[in-house]
Amino acid sequence: MERAFARYRFMSFVTGTTLLILCCTLILHYVDLAVWKDMYVFVAVVGVGHGMVLYPIYLVMSFNLAMKARLHIGYLVMMLLSGFVPGLAFYTEHRMNLKLFPHGHAIA
Repeated sequence: MERAFARYRFMSFVTGTTLLILCCTLILHYVDLAVWKDMYVFVAVVGVGHGMVLYPIYLVMSFNLAMKARLHIGYLVMMLLSGFVPGLAFYTEHRMNLKLFPHGHAIA
């Protein structure tokens, strides 16, 4: 189960980071449209990367961990929503770490 959690943790950080980048660029779109237009290609690449590559891999890692750890459906839903809500991936990963390794045997 430790290896499944390590894979989930890595994908959680990568997916969460790309989602935060997209959120920041969306805010930038409303603040300064001229700068956002210069970054449009970057936003498109990160958006496609997050939505079509990273999030599906994150889903597989989430299902894999949920099956191996026999998690309640509520945890699985929270894990799946983490790819849509900016910042939630980091909180969810922390909660999974506390739930799966309550005695401090967390993966560093």
